[in-house]
Amino acid sequence: NPLKKQMIFLNSFKECVILHKMKQMKTLDQIDFNGKRAVIRVDFNVPLNDAQQVTDETRLKASLPTIQYILDQGGSCVLLSHLGRPKGPQAELSLQHVIGNLENLLGLSVQFSSTTVGAEAEAAAQQLQPGQLLLMENLRFHAEETAGDLDFARQLAALGDVYVNDAFGTAHRAHASTTTMAQFFEGQACAGRLLAAEIEAIDKVLKTGEKPVLAILGGAKVSSKITIIEKMLDVIDDLIIGGGMVYTFAKAQGGTVGNSICEDDYQETALRILEQAQAKNVNVHLPVDVIAAQDFDNNAEQKVFPANQIPDGWEGLDAGPETVEKFKAVVSGSKTILWNGPLGVFEFSNFATGTVELGKSIGEATAAGAFSLVGGGDSVAAAKQFGLAEQMSYVSTGGGAMLESLEGRELPGIKALNS
Repeated sequence: NPLKKQMIFLNSFKECVILHKMKQMKTLDQIDFNGKRAVIRVDFNVPLNDAQQVTDETRLKASLPTIQYILDQGGSCVLLSHLGRPKGPQAELSLQHVIGNLENLLGLSVQFSSTTVGAEAEAAAQQLQPGQLLLMENLRFHAEETAGDLDFARQLAALGDVYVNDAFGTAHRAHASTTTMAQFFEGQACAGRLLAAEIEAIDKVLKTGEKPVLAILGGAKVSSKITIIEKMLDVIDDLIIGGGMVYTFAKAQGGTVGNSICEDDYQETALRILEQAQAKNVNVHLPVDVIAAQDFDNNAEQKVFPANQIPDGWEGLDAGPETVEKFKAVVSGSKTILWNGPLGVFEFSNFATGTVELGKSIGEATAAGAFSLVGGGDSVAAAKQFGLAEQMSYVSTGGGAMLESLEGRELPGIKALNS
């Protein structure tokens, strides 16, 4: 059949194009950095306290392997980042505040440029010697950064010879430093260690993970996780649903949820998800019991109810003891695990048990040989707060970027390195 042969050829051609594009994204090892200035888009969007002191160095530490590699290869580094969401220059959001932390981590002196582009900035970059570092002022002091402005990107590109994107946390933004400027470095643009590791970790869940694959999706609202859930149903064997989403599913199935958070408009969506999961042979695991309170307060009186029989005046705030044991069994039988979202209001110590026990079980499964990826602001925060992060295979630095990747979107920052 000529038409069938043509379709087979076209599909094969598409696969070749996709593979070719994937191969085009270079990594650090494919670039010669000796005697060159590398402009590195890092993610130093770190939390600061009222005294402008860094309270969490995770993102600074994540940049070190890329920076150190380039310095060891005889190159110099020009570091670009944003910090916060300033409206023009704001002293409290200057990247000067991270220099001391960065110097302590690297054991090296870090120069600073109070300008980001222009003659003064270029002169500071050009004076760099191999082994030296220069941190430029906050990119978002310029509106052109978030606008993806071509001329601004051209000025940023003038700061170096090689472009390295190592900011996964902003790879979902088509900004000047994350996307536009890559076009000025034909053959001399690559992914840093962090960006490459993030891509690999997500691929292990979506494409190459050993089965059974488990996705644990929590959070307050079904509406914010619909796309991810539907995408994940094509690649997972088991799905654990936790957090506030539980009560929309419980009510949709005819249960009572008291004062628990519930999206009435998404009850049909919840039922559709369950039907899709059944059609795709995905086992969906919902809580069987919950810990509820009459007030949204850490010290409120607690009672355990069946997840679908919460009386009026009570709201579910954590997974119950039976649910914890049920979920532990699912986790222990999994070989690839994605954790995105807590099981309850872990910010309240008296309602954190479900999330803590879940994290411990993931850590135990990881120690036994499973691959675990933790991503999303709340689950990452929980893993750090309860000392569980070191027990996971990989903890993502990107909240929105990781979620969009799980939804199957091509991130602009990664696409720019592939083109």
